[in-house]
Amino acid sequence: MPTVISEVIKGFGTDQSGWLFMWILLIFGIFMIAIAVERIYYVIVRSNINAPRFMSEIRKLVKAGDYKKAIALCTAAKDKALAQVILAGLKKVYETETNDFRSLQNAVDEGTLEVLPKLQERTNFLSMIANVSTLVGLMGTIYGLIEAFRSVSAPGIDATMKALMLARGISVAMNTTFLGLLIAVPAIIAYTFVNNKTLKIIDEIDEHTVKLMNLITGD
Repeated sequence: MPTVISEVIKGFGTDQSGWLFMWILLIFGIFMIAIAVERIYYVIVRSNINAPRFMSEIRKLVKAGDYKKAIALCTAAKDKALAQVILAGLKKVYETETNDFRSLQNAVDEGTLEVLPKLQERTNFLSMIANVSTLVGLMGTIYGLIEAFRSVSAPGIDATMKALMLARGISVAMNTTFLGLLIAVPAIIAYTFVNNKTLKIIDEIDEHTVKLMNLITGD
């Protein structure tokens, strides 16, 4: 393994024929790590909440008619996605002193539309980086193989030099393929993880907002 890593690192040298592909892949790798860390933090830490426990407290307060405490509880949850949507609905009921289903639905929809883009933004970049990294790695592979075959067919070069040039071409092909997959695989895993967690949060918002609206309007 250390030998493989050293070979990959060596591929970044400008004296290597495939160095451009390696640096392009490195840039994609840096972006992938930055986006994955930011998205995982935002979805798991900032936006996620224990929905059953939180909504149990909200329902108790709503049944007691204590909307002020329910609003304070949502406000204390800060950036949690579900809390923001529920807060929009509770504020509408508290400020207008009405439990009209249509008005409540509109307030909840507005809150949801504010939350969803923040949950989903930049996540698709992980999928894109995975696909593009694989393709760039493939381009480097093809380039390396072209170099290798060219060395074999080059006239006026002795067998030793041909073997050396062939090895260098194959090395370029393998290095770019390896680095491309090294970036693509974590990107796909991160994308799947973040996307599934985002969908779970959205499902929780849909489920608990409907239950809360039914509780408030008496439907």
